[in-house]
Amino acid sequence: MTLIIVNYNGKGCIEQCLEGVRQQVFQNFECVVVDNGSSDGSAKWIETHHPEIQLIRLPENAGFCRANNIALQQSRSEFVGLLNNDALADPFWLSRLVAALRMHPEAGSAASKMLYSDAPHIIDRAGDGYTRSGAGSLRGRGARSDAYNQKAWIFGACAGAAVYRKAMLDTIGLFDEDFFLLYEDVDLSFRAQLEGFRCIYVPDARVYHLASRTLGYDSPVSIYYGHRNLEWVYLKNMPGPLLLMTLPAHLFYILLSGAFFVSKGKGGPFFKAKADALKKVHRTLQKRKKIQNQKTVSNASIWRLLDKETYFERLVHRLKKKDEKTP
Repeated sequence: MTLIIVNYNGKGCIEQCLEGVRQQVFQNFECVVVDNGSSDGSAKWIETHHPEIQLIRLPENAGFCRANNIALQQSRSEFVGLLNNDALADPFWLSRLVAALRMHPEAGSAASKMLYSDAPHIIDRAGDGYTRSGAGSLRGRGARSDAYNQKAWIFGACAGAAVYRKAMLDTIGLFDEDFFLLYEDVDLSFRAQLEGFRCIYVPDARVYHLASRTLGYDSPVSIYYGHRNLEWVYLKNMPGPLLLMTLPAHLFYILLSGAFFVSKGKGGPFFKAKADALKKVHRTLQKRKKIQNQKTVSNASIWRLLDKETYFERLVHRLKKKDEKTP
């Protein structure tokens, strides 16, 4: 197995992350850290203190997608795990995700229960969902840690703490590098579901996440990439009949999101995101054609995966202090 960690100026958190990796009960893996041109000395620290780790140094920040893809392309393992540099994994984390994939050969990925590191009694997310308005949702966010305690088939895994079957990635492709960062895992999950690869949620595979450490909550960067890439996921992956069914809800979601960010004085990056998404419509439609041609499941099965959009609850979650990290 290969475990991949992307690091970008992670001096304040990478030490804890790698200590968690070292303490894994499951030890049959190689750890690869891809450094995205860090300037804080964290790459040198890794080189000095963790000589057992394969360190790939990139000259500049190539983005989360490209950095992971570089390591994924080199891996010849049956399974590949991804872990954020600001996440501390429970010692049994890897063993439980790998066991779940071995138990369920129909699963292409396994999702973790992610808890806030500064409030471990609260769920950051219990896997990813996708709504009928064409937007990602963070399953379980804000619930108590003892909730979401059953294994379940879900839409997808957060790439901040997941294990993927390499055969699935060889079939559907890796992360879309046009995304740079954010929503890349939602896109991957959607493509996987369209080709019949399921995602198993494993509640006892736990990590503790220092959420939004790198990007910050509702920073211009997170707003821009999140709301640009949201459009690409929707247009690339939503099957034609479902696209027509969900379009009114999707447009309403855009309207409400725009109003929210304008009210917070952050309309600039939001509207730039939508404009830039439109600029690449032709390229996105080319990708869509290939993805839809490779679809192997019914539209009905995809529809059953999608959650009903709850606009009001989403807004409430955003306004709560602990849920301010919701993308």
